[in-house]
Amino acid sequence: MRYFENFFDTSEAKYYFTKLYNEIPWHQDPIKIFGKTYDQPRLTALHANNTNPYSYSGITMYPNKMTPELIEIYNRITLITSVKFTSVLLNLYRNGKDSNGWHADNEKELGKSPVIASVSFGAARYFHLKHRTIKDARFKILLNSGSLLLMEGATQEKWLHQIPKTLKPITPRINLTFRKII
Repeated sequence: MRYFENFFDTSEAKYYFTKLYNEIPWHQDPIKIFGKTYDQPRLTALHANNTNPYSYSGITMYPNKMTPELIEIYNRITLITSVKFTSVLLNLYRNGKDSNGWHADNEKELGKSPVIASVSFGAARYFHLKHRTIKDARFKILLNSGSLLLMEGATQEKWLHQIPKTLKPITPRINLTFRKII
């Protein structure tokens, strides 16, 4: 795992946050957890340079075309990684009540040992990691606006991650997770 705290500078991060917040077709899908259906606790959108759907937790998403801003962000990420990402799953956390529970991005269509490039714009939020078998192996990273977190190698196989709820008053955050769907 690699973390780049200021991958985008403050003005770039503000620009991308505003454009994405206002122009992405955000929606809220129902999600099935332990046999019960709930509204997903965040808004999402999928964009890709192809038409391949992406499925997780009983949700199948069909992509929109990549926007000029998403292409710019993608091009910047490819400067430090050789991965040719095909899709980006966007998450809008509207406030501290929006979250993403413990999970791994290990869906079959991502292949073995997928690389996930996670970009954050807007409010800083804590990203928690816990090892699947070593109970004391836990970390948290404050993902600042403009940061890039690269999850690589066996991250999805050996670790779970989440963005937990918080009681602190918090402004919106947009997270982009670039991935290669095969």
